[in-house]
Amino acid sequence: MENQKFHCMVKLIGKNKIQCAVFISGRGTNFKSIYNFSKTKLSKINIQIVISNKHGVDGIKFAKKKKIKTKIFNFKNIVLTENRIIKLLEKNNIKYIFLAGFMKILRKRFIKKFKNPILNIHPSLLPKYKGLNTHVRVIQNKEKFSGCTVHFVNERLDSGQIIMKKKVKVLKKDTPKSLAMKILKEENKLYPKAISKIISKI
Repeated sequence: MENQKFHCMVKLIGKNKIQCAVFISGRGTNFKSIYNFSKTKLSKINIQIVISNKHGVDGIKFAKKKKIKTKIFNFKNIVLTENRIIKLLEKNNIKYIFLAGFMKILRKRFIKKFKNPILNIHPSLLPKYKGLNTHVRVIQNKEKFSGCTVHFVNERLDSGQIIMKKKVKVLKKDTPKSLAMKILKEENKLYPKAISKIISKI
C-alpha cells in the first residue's frame, strides 16, 4: 500500500512539471544528462517521451529502462511522419523539445506548427562550423579552440539564438575522435545548464 502511494506521488510530481520530449538517434549521452537533471529537486522539467528515427539504439534502451514512453519513426514519408509526431506531442502536452544527437533536420513546417521552443546542442562554437563533420574541419583549419553550443532551433540550420556556449582547447595531438570525446563531456554538462537557464525564466 505504501509503495503504491509512493508511485502515485511520483506520477503527480511528474505531471506538475513542464512536459518535454527528447529526440535522439544514437547513444543518447546528452539525453541521459538531461534525464539526470530532470530528477533533481530544482528541476522543473519531466521527460514525457523520447522519439528516435532508429530502433534498438542505446538511448531508447535507456528510456525503456527508466519507463519513459518511446516512439520510433522511419521518416520515409516526411510529411506524414511530422504530422504524426505533432499529434503525439500535442497528446502528451509537450511544451519543449530537446534535440540530443537527432540526425534528422526538422523542416520549417514542423517548427512553425509546433510553436513551442525547440533546443539543440551543436558540437562547435556557433556560428562557426555549422552542419556535419565539425571536428574534422576544426582540426583541418588548425583552430586553437572549439567547443559546443546550445541554441534555439529556427528555420535555418544551426542558426537559432544562442543560449550558452562552452569553449574547449584544441591540442596539437588531438584527432577528430579525441576532440569529439572532449567536447561530448562538456555537452553533457552544458545542456542541462542551458535548459535550467531557459526554464528558470518561466
